[in-house]
Amino acid sequence: MNYKETIDFLFTQVPMFQRIGGQAYKPGLHTTRALDDLFGNPHRAFRTIHVGGTNGKGSTSHTLASILQLSGYRVGLYTSPHLLDFRERIRVNGEMIPEECVVDFVERYRRSGFEGEPSFFELSTIMAFDYFRSAGVDIAVIEVGLGGRLDCTNIITPLLSIITNISFDHTQFLGDTLPAIAREKAGIIKPGVPVVIGEAEGEVREVFAEKAALKGSTIAFACEDEGLLTCEGENGNLRLKTRDFDTLEYELCGDCQKKNAATILTALPLLRKAGLNLPQDAIAGGFARVCEISGLMGRWMTVASHPTVICDTGHNTGGFAYIARQLRRVECTALRIVIGFVSDKDVSHILEMLPQCATYYFTRASVPRAMDCHTLAGLAAAKGLHGRSYPTVAQAYNEALKESATTDFIYVGGSTFVVADLLALLKAAK
Repeated sequence: MNYKETIDFLFTQVPMFQRIGGQAYKPGLHTTRALDDLFGNPHRAFRTIHVGGTNGKGSTSHTLASILQLSGYRVGLYTSPHLLDFRERIRVNGEMIPEECVVDFVERYRRSGFEGEPSFFELSTIMAFDYFRSAGVDIAVIEVGLGGRLDCTNIITPLLSIITNISFDHTQFLGDTLPAIAREKAGIIKPGVPVVIGEAEGEVREVFAEKAALKGSTIAFACEDEGLLTCEGENGNLRLKTRDFDTLEYELCGDCQKKNAATILTALPLLRKAGLNLPQDAIAGGFARVCEISGLMGRWMTVASHPTVICDTGHNTGGFAYIARQLRRVECTALRIVIGFVSDKDVSHILEMLPQCATYYFTRASVPRAMDCHTLAGLAAAKGLHGRSYPTVAQAYNEALKESATTDFIYVGGSTFVVADLLALLKAAK
C-alpha cells in the first residue's frame, strides 16, 4: 500500500473513535499488550512522561516536549486527535513521523497474522512506540487518549505522571460524577512514580490522594504549590512570574493556560529530581516557542485579522468555562460564532455558557459523529442563542466572513473537528 491507502485502511478498516465514537471504544490493555509483545515491547526502549486529565493535556504535553527538546534531549511526542494530518499524533523533536514509516508499520502489522482486532488507537499507540524506538528518542511525552486506567497508553511506567484536571466528558465510559471520572483518570498513577495534579478539590482531591497513597507515590497539587506567582496577558502571550524560574513568556494565551502553566511549573522540579537536565534557557524557550517547536495548533489560535478570527479545540464544559469567559471580554463591533459539536455529547451546559449577544452560524463537521446543524440550532434556540444553519464548516465560516466588518470578531469551535475543517479550508486557500 502507498501512504494514502495505508491511511484509508487505518481510518476505515480499524474502528476509530475520532470518526464513529463509542463503537470504537475498547477499554482494557489486553490487545495493547499483545501488540506490544508482537513488536518487541518498544515502550521499554525510552523514558516517558504520562499526561492525562480532561482538559489541557495537549498544551501541557507540547510544552513539556518543547522544554525537553531545547534541553538537548531527543523527544518523542504522542498526542491525539490530529487536526490536518494523522502524522501530527507522532512526532520526534517536533517533526511528524515520515509517511514511509507509517506504511512500513501497517505492512508489518498486516503480515504478522495478529489474531486480535485492535482499535485505531491501539494500533496508533504501538506505532508511536515502535517509531520512537527506531528513532532513538531519549524520552517521550505520552498523552492519554481517553480516561486513564483502561487507556492503551497505560502500559508505560513513566518518570512522572501528570493529571491536569477533571471535568465532565465521555461520561458514558468514565462515569457520571466527577469522583468517578477522577478514579478512571487516577489509573495512570504507578507504584512509586510521583504524580502532579493540576486542579482538584473536595472529593476529587481525596480520590487522587488516596490513590497515590495506595501506590506509594508522592503527590503534588499545582493549585497549592504557588510556583506561579502572577499571570498577565501581554502582546498576545502570557507573562508568567514564577517562584523558581524567573519571568517566562508563554506563547499560549487562552485563559485555561494559566492552570496548565502552573501544572508544568510544578512538574519541572520533579523531572529535575528524576535526573533530567532542564536548563533555565530551555524552560524559557519551551514556554515562549511551544507552537513553533512542537507544532501545536488550535489553542485560542489567531488565524486571520480584520476581522479577527480565533479557533479553539475546547469541546466540553470544562473547556468552555474558559472560552465563554474570554468571548465575553472580546472588544469588537460584532461577535460572530461558528460552532458545531459531535452528536454523542450533551451540549446543553455548554450552550448555557455562551453569550446571547452573538450571531451564530451553526454547522456540521465532516465526520460521521458530527451533530446535524439544524438539530444544534434547535437546541441552541432553547437556550436563547440564535442564528442560521450551514451544512459545512466552509459555508458557515465564509458566510460569517462575508457578513463581518473589519472590526468584528469570529470564533470557530465547539468541536475539534470543526477546527480541523477550518484549518483544512485555510490551508487549501493558500
